[in-house]
Amino acid sequence: MRTLKVGGAPLNQTPLDWDNNLGNLLQAIQRAKAEGVQLLCLPELAITGYGCEDVFLSEWLPAKALEFLPQVIEASEGIALAVGLPLRFEGLLYNTQCFIHNQQILGFSAKQFLANDGVHYEPRWFTPWPHDHIAQFEFQGHLYPLGDIIYEFEGVKIAFEICEDAWKPDTVRPACRFVTKGIDLIMNSSASHFAFHKGREREKLFVGSSKTFDCAYLFTNLLGNEAGKMIYDGEVIIAQKGELLARNQHLSFDQVNLLTAELNFDNPQQSTGQSIAPLPNKEEQFPQAAGLALYDYMRKTYSKGYVLSLSGGADSSSCAVLVAEMVRRGVAELGLKGFLKKTVFADRLKELHDLREADALKTISGWMLATAYQGTVNSSQDTLDSARQLAESIGAQFYNWSVDEPIDAYKQKIETALNRKLTWEQDDIALQNIQARGRAPIIWMLTNISGGLLLTTSNRSEGDVGYATMDGDTSGSLAPIAGVDKQFILDWLVWAEKELGYWGLAKVNSLQPSAELRPQERVQRDEDDLMPYSIIAAIEQEAVGQRKSPLQVYEALL
Repeated sequence: MRTLKVGGAPLNQTPLDWDNNLGNLLQAIQRAKAEGVQLLCLPELAITGYGCEDVFLSEWLPAKALEFLPQVIEASEGIALAVGLPLRFEGLLYNTQCFIHNQQILGFSAKQFLANDGVHYEPRWFTPWPHDHIAQFEFQGHLYPLGDIIYEFEGVKIAFEICEDAWKPDTVRPACRFVTKGIDLIMNSSASHFAFHKGREREKLFVGSSKTFDCAYLFTNLLGNEAGKMIYDGEVIIAQKGELLARNQHLSFDQVNLLTAELNFDNPQQSTGQSIAPLPNKEEQFPQAAGLALYDYMRKTYSKGYVLSLSGGADSSSCAVLVAEMVRRGVAELGLKGFLKKTVFADRLKELHDLREADALKTISGWMLATAYQGTVNSSQDTLDSARQLAESIGAQFYNWSVDEPIDAYKQKIETALNRKLTWEQDDIALQNIQARGRAPIIWMLTNISGGLLLTTSNRSEGDVGYATMDGDTSGSLAPIAGVDKQFILDWLVWAEKELGYWGLAKVNSLQPSAELRPQERVQRDEDDLMPYSIIAAIEQEAVGQRKSPLQVYEALL
């Protein structure tokens, strides 16, 4: 009877961090062997990291990746595995999975369809491999097959789709040819970026593929904030003949994970999976994804936490809560020692020994988040109270200072140059923007002094309507809420107060969104200046998501 214990191991890799990447690979292999896995699927381009970008154009990078391949081969004693690396062949670069069994290379499977939409630009670096073509690649004096390969392992026919390969129509993707050759198992090594609800899309795709192509399907994704711009959820899906057998928890803070299943190819009804994790809702995914991304960015850049201009409004408050969630979720999964040892705060663990868990979390948040309320004459007591209450509730450092003096100096200088007084009737936008910009220098100074990273508080709706101050709202190193709309932020903060227990958000959630840049007698509300945030989100969905014309958008909203 043909049976295999298979596993998928998501890894949190870093481009060009050879020691980290190889260490994660070897740890995954050892863990898989310890659990009796016979066949292990690792993520796309796991040796180099996926996000090397234009360094892929160099000659040295693929050569360096091959230098590390023998260590993976040596570790493969008693197991078969697939590991990703870029391969230069006849002057062109290919995205490949090296299939290895018991310290022997069986071949290099090459990606046939390259992602070239949204955030992916693979054709800039790689060449798609032609289907049904196999060449010979020389490595260490031996020739190995390279290309569109079907392997036979333990009587099981195995082939690869690499990420984008699987997202093409069923009539052209590699699987449509594999099925005509009696394929038993398709393995998919991926670097598929995180998006809300993508887990449902993948389940439909891969479980459906296992039914359509009458085989088993093993999908393994990259994990974490690999290179700064994208988050990967580390998902593993194992399916067979239309049945979901196993799915792991997404967005783990652990750098190496493993999910397994026992596949029976002669009697699929007897196949069993380790577990099927439920798919979280959007509200739960948001802090998990952003928290992991913040943690990875902080530790990979060796930064001393984050700095935030905390206005008391929704956007900056959500950023503060996301940092607190980074701490809470990271410690919950890794423990205090495991969470801190990967950061520059590792040597401060002893300061937490006598603290209760809640106090330890607040202490760590204080190390990792400094906030400042930067008021002007137009700021209200409500937003000051809101900012202070939230900062104190999560343990963040809190500063309170006025920026009226430098802003007044700018106004006086331009009034002298123009030989006239500025007025709200004539100079409304300029007088608003100078306040937002005037806050930037001192918060940047605090950031530089602390050795941290300044968080940008702009959300996606601001980009939709251009409602932001360049070098003001846009100042920062990392923008944790840039991918979500303002209506979602407002709704999520209410959810976070109730479901996550952030009582410090009570004041924030009671306020109407306002930039507080006009005099208080000129009552300012964001939705009066713009339109209801729910309408902005609806227009964006129709115009951008559905690619409709202005007239079609208008008709859709009627």
